[in-house]
Amino acid sequence: MTTVIGVDVGGTFTDLVLHDAATGEIRVAKQPTTPSAPERGVLAAVDAAVPADLLARCRHFVHGTTVGLNALLERRGATVGLITTAGFRDVLEIRRGDRDDPYDLFWTPPPPLVPRRLRLEVTERVAADGSVVRDLEPEDVWRAAEAFAAEGVDAVAIVLVNSYANPAHEARAAELLRQAGFAGPVSLSHEVSGEYREYERTCTTVVDAFVRHRMGPYLHNLDRELRARGFAGELLVTRSGGGALALAEAAARPFETILSGPVAGAAATARLAASLGPSLGIGTAVAADVGGTSFDTALIEDGRLPLLYQGEVVGLPLQSPWVDVRSVGAGGGSVAYADAGGLLRVGPRSAGADPGPACYQRGGTEPTVTDAALHLGMIPRGHISGGIELSEDAAARALAPLAGPTGIDGVDAVAVGVVRIAAAHMAQAVRGVTVERGVDPRGAAVVAFGGAGPVFGCLLADELDVDTVVVPPNAGNFSAVGLVQADIVRSAARTMVRPLDDEALPLVERVTETLFERLAQPGAVREVDLDLRHRGQEHTLTIPVRLGEDDLAAVSARFSEAYHRSFGHTLPDPLEIVTVRATGRVVLDADRPMVPAPPSGEGGRGTTRLWSFRRGAWAEAPVVRREDLGGVAEGPLLVVEPTATTYVDAGFAVEAHESGCLMITRKDRP
Repeated sequence: MTTVIGVDVGGTFTDLVLHDAATGEIRVAKQPTTPSAPERGVLAAVDAAVPADLLARCRHFVHGTTVGLNALLERRGATVGLITTAGFRDVLEIRRGDRDDPYDLFWTPPPPLVPRRLRLEVTERVAADGSVVRDLEPEDVWRAAEAFAAEGVDAVAIVLVNSYANPAHEARAAELLRQAGFAGPVSLSHEVSGEYREYERTCTTVVDAFVRHRMGPYLHNLDRELRARGFAGELLVTRSGGGALALAEAAARPFETILSGPVAGAAATARLAASLGPSLGIGTAVAADVGGTSFDTALIEDGRLPLLYQGEVVGLPLQSPWVDVRSVGAGGGSVAYADAGGLLRVGPRSAGADPGPACYQRGGTEPTVTDAALHLGMIPRGHISGGIELSEDAAARALAPLAGPTGIDGVDAVAVGVVRIAAAHMAQAVRGVTVERGVDPRGAAVVAFGGAGPVFGCLLADELDVDTVVVPPNAGNFSAVGLVQADIVRSAARTMVRPLDDEALPLVERVTETLFERLAQPGAVREVDLDLRHRGQEHTLTIPVRLGEDDLAAVSARFSEAYHRSFGHTLPDPLEIVTVRATGRVVLDADRPMVPAPPSGEGGRGTTRLWSFRRGAWAEAPVVRREDLGGVAEGPLLVVEPTATTYVDAGFAVEAHESGCLMITRKDRP
């Protein structure tokens, strides 16, 4: 085992977990995020919890970041130029024929990241089988380089038709671009994706070029500051598809880190379910991560992450491994307001870290979910992590103006409404990853984490009719725990449309060997997946394959089982391969235990006045430190720890499991 630090940057707080392998010591820290310069919040968490000698012993610093995502959300990245095959200049604008919202008559697609004047064509053509139909014209690349220089282009994306089958023209175009004097980053589509579908591959390559301008300098600055503090290990960055990348790889392939932050909590939930599922009595788990800005959820079945191979951010498709995490704007900082019709609304806009909820006393005046929870006693009065002093009076002052326009009687009722609406938004997101997939959430356990996740555990259980809520150790920093447990993962894919027949598997073996050589990961655990479909269909299912062990019948049977599970029937039609996928996994620690929670320290005893949603009334309830919880305790009560608070309503009971998890079980129906 090695000493590892995990730091997750959220919209409101930056969370740190350190696991010292030499002593078994656990350190946690939670600091306000600094949106204008996220590295400052990361370094503040390091300075608050990690002395120089311990930082010097740290082997891996694993970082989950939203820098790439924020660059896309804010449209603040590089000025990108696109070089593409003649006739394909407008692929980014033509998009697909579907609409993001079919019921919005006024829906318009987001503008492309590259304006038309910077999308330039070159003469060349490669066929789908990789044969060269027409050679690349060097003069076209030189003219593009001149135009980019005149326009002040920072980065260039090169996307030529069918380059996944033969990348020679893309490599030559990059070489000519350098010879013409362009010194900025160049993204080549065959290196970024390696899959067909021109729109998706073009968009992915452009996104890579767009966010690299911010991601690379950010990571290198963070690495430099850590080393100035004595860090001598390796900086890793989590991927959207789980696992982590080395610094150089993350800076070179920043599109793989777009969902770096939300994935860590899902990965930690999957590891918890895989290692403790039998002892906890849970098979299917729903990750419920309630942060300051958003609610993130994922469905975990059989301890496995729900992995997709294409995601989407703000209407932009990305061909990249992607953990299916659904996010809604329902976090602690989500702003409550009255709409034009006098209805109470919550989110998606957030007060974020600056100025934050009104009760933080940092300049915020708008009412938020945190203000409502504090007013209802769901959060203990006083200090919280990050050195923030909570003000009940400020929370009440922010909530009071909502009573008039909504017609709600009093601040108490407004606060109850805000919390219930936020919980309803969260439950709807959970249904999106369960019911929409044919999974009944009533048979699952809710794993509640994030700074506000344990506050909403019982409310989510009632909304979803779930009987079990699990609050893991270090619940408030559980996403950072997922970082501490990450492996180093690299992946590559190659489109290869052909029938699944007797000749297919030997060909797949040769292709995967080429892909693994490209990944260059000595000692990595190799994983191979195939995108398969019935001949004549458009969409695929991804099936794991054990090369050298599986025969044609085994692969076909595995696909039929997955097809029946997804669609409720099977078809006799022959199968075909669409894409071969190779993943290399370097396991940092083969046997990593759960990271236990540190002691709460002083405080956290006595009673408090809190609102019981089950009873619809105020109650005087005990406040118990997590480490003091013995036996079964029935709600209402609060369980406190350094980075989170667990709210247990009437009708529920909580018990400390030997693993360190809190098990909340339903005792009666509302």
